[in-house]
Amino acid sequence: MAEPENSTSACDDGTNSPAIRLTGIYKSFANSGESLPVLENINLSVTPGTIVALLGASGSGKSTLLNIISGLIKPDRGQVCLQGAPSSDFNDWQRVSYMFQEDRLLPWRSTIGNIEFALEAGSMAKLERRQRARDVLQLVNLGDFEKAFPYQLSGGMRSRVALARSLVTSPAILLMDEPFSRLDAQTRGQMHAELLRIHRVKPTTVVFVTHDVEEAVVLADRVAVVSPRPATIRQVIDVELSRPRDPTHAEVTSYIQQLRELI
Repeated sequence: MAEPENSTSACDDGTNSPAIRLTGIYKSFANSGESLPVLENINLSVTPGTIVALLGASGSGKSTLLNIISGLIKPDRGQVCLQGAPSSDFNDWQRVSYMFQEDRLLPWRSTIGNIEFALEAGSMAKLERRQRARDVLQLVNLGDFEKAFPYQLSGGMRSRVALARSLVTSPAILLMDEPFSRLDAQTRGQMHAELLRIHRVKPTTVVFVTHDVEEAVVLADRVAVVSPRPATIRQVIDVELSRPRDPTHAEVTSYIQQLRELI
């Protein structure tokens, strides 16, 4: 078991720097003319190549925290470090991908066109974009569906396309906001296995938001339990189990029970 980090030091340099370090993060939003605290003194470090779950009840501020890590919004106070650099100085945002709750596929684009879209903001040549998109389609086992349109795909296949689009930029950090919550239980289990398979091939640093305790234990190396708003990191649990993890296995259910008691 690991406790929440209390370090207030600046971003570390060198090869041992965390992929992500959050120090003293505070965020509030205006509400009916008053300031509503959402995040309060968030401290967390994420080791490169690991999978970390942000687990908590709906509305506790988990997605806000993910948006702060991604640079979409800024904290009122505190520091975000990405790969050893303050986020304000971080200049490699192409290496940070975000997978949303909805697949957000463009209905007028084919599967491969949706994946290539993530590469079009840069100066990459068209042929290279197409090859990279095809490579990542093979990675998610959709090589035979590159010409299909979103309406022709199942929910699970659409999620795999969204995952492929998130991976095509070769991110160092992948942020996921409840990406499988809209899927049925069987398809969600298949996507869990798919994510873990891909992570073995490409060990990207992953931070994902969930309120599903079982999902957190099945997928994550560490689970950061987020308290109700104003959110803090109540505790960080290291899931010291080999994969794959059967949700019905006694060791897995023990972690599930421990986390449910913390939420």
